[in-house]
Amino acid sequence: MDTPYAIEMLHITKRFPGIIANDDITLRVKKGEIHALLGENGAGKSTLMSVLFGLYQPEEGIIKKDGVEVSIKDPNDANALGIGMVHQHFKLVECFSVLDNIILGVEPTKHGFLQKKEARQRVLALSEKYGLKVDPDALIEDITVGMQQRTEILKMLYRENEILIFDEPTAVLTPQEIDELMEIMRNLAAEGKSILFISHKLNEIMAVADRCTVLRKGKYVGTVETKDTSMEQLSAMMVGRNVNFHVEKKPSTPGDVVLDVAHMTVASKIHKNNAVRDVSLKVRRGEIVCLAGIDGNGQTEFVYGLTGLEPLVSGKISLCGKDITHAPMHERARLGIGMSFQRPPTIHGLPTGKLVELCGRGREMDIPAMARTVHFDQFLDRDVNAGFSGGEIKRSELLQLMAQRPDLLLFDEPESGVDLENMALVGKTVRQLLDGVPSACSATLRERERRRSTSGLIITHTGHILEYVNAHRGQVMYHGKLCCEARPREILDHIANHGYQECLRCLAGDMYGKIAEAPLL
Repeated sequence: MDTPYAIEMLHITKRFPGIIANDDITLRVKKGEIHALLGENGAGKSTLMSVLFGLYQPEEGIIKKDGVEVSIKDPNDANALGIGMVHQHFKLVECFSVLDNIILGVEPTKHGFLQKKEARQRVLALSEKYGLKVDPDALIEDITVGMQQRTEILKMLYRENEILIFDEPTAVLTPQEIDELMEIMRNLAAEGKSILFISHKLNEIMAVADRCTVLRKGKYVGTVETKDTSMEQLSAMMVGRNVNFHVEKKPSTPGDVVLDVAHMTVASKIHKNNAVRDVSLKVRRGEIVCLAGIDGNGQTEFVYGLTGLEPLVSGKISLCGKDITHAPMHERARLGIGMSFQRPPTIHGLPTGKLVELCGRGREMDIPAMARTVHFDQFLDRDVNAGFSGGEIKRSELLQLMAQRPDLLLFDEPESGVDLENMALVGKTVRQLLDGVPSACSATLRERERRRSTSGLIITHTGHILEYVNAHRGQVMYHGKLCCEARPREILDHIANHGYQECLRCLAGDMYGKIAEAPLL
């Protein structure tokens, strides 16, 4: 009798030095179902899927495919068994075409000659069948993040994978692209493929998954039918208690100009066009400005230009009236610019606690107490970002900012890769930083006064951070330019309905549409 399960991971245990990432976890995925894997950052979701894909070897447990025990020593074994994976950070060669990336490693040949025409026809057929709509001849560096993800999906389909793993697939997508991905997943499941969907976004899980398995702190919590449960029940399973996400947000009155950016242009490292093109922006004291936009439209290069990580092609940057256009990074940090990176580097050999101390520049601080406010006190001895989950990286970044106490805070996608519980912690801590020094730090009356003068620039494409922070102004960055100035929530709601392509109307000089009709706060 055939087993109803395409994949069974039985009693899987995976250990790393000082931590049990997966502790006796059992996961069963039915044929033709979309099975969500839910858990906080660090719960063990990606580790478990890396075991299934052959990137890690478990110390205990077995894996069965179609009821038969299998050995998966590396990704080649996984692909041979029909298991494919779309990683959170895509594994694409940016200077190659879409077609070259899809067939890389499995190139069709005849008498030793590459049969690229045949491969191209097959890719076009798969693209049409599953509604993926990609240009096989386009270079990866020239296409959107959503198109890059479709390329990754086509890589799996080209290899005839039947078990498809999606690791946080919606993290960098626009609302329209998320809806399209959900439909693609449904179509794939209808074709009989089994899908494992790693996520911490409850609304997406409820919308597309048939069943959901919840992990917490490396352990199996339970598996439920999504039609028989609720977001509240899933969140309680995920964090072990009921979660309250209502946050009181205080209004603020902006003052004098703190940051003055005039006609900034920054070059791109991945294509010939400039990443940031003639951008001008002012941020006032006590003001929080939100820049909406998806990856690849110049937002990261913009904040890198502000911090000195990237040189300007042209333009001028002033901080509190002082020209810092050519100032080095450490000077800008000393003058009061602090930044939380979307993807900060790993620094081997440097304990996180030591970096936090350096950020304080000799200031007297109770670092363990500060770390406890962001649930980071157990990580101070670990090397910076070494083996950290998405939520742990964000908490590390926030701790560094708490030590630095900057006057101007730059946040590059603060909600990226952050789960339900960590989002609440990150959001509240960002709000505290923008209000002033968190309570764990000693605060004089002078410091308390300074709290009310902190400014912020937040880059986001989801807008989740706005549930915790009162942003005064919002703009969209699209193709390296600023457009559509309005209320941040108005902008994000409009984008959710109409997509970022609507911004082309602003850039083309057409009427601004509904976005720009909204009055500013």
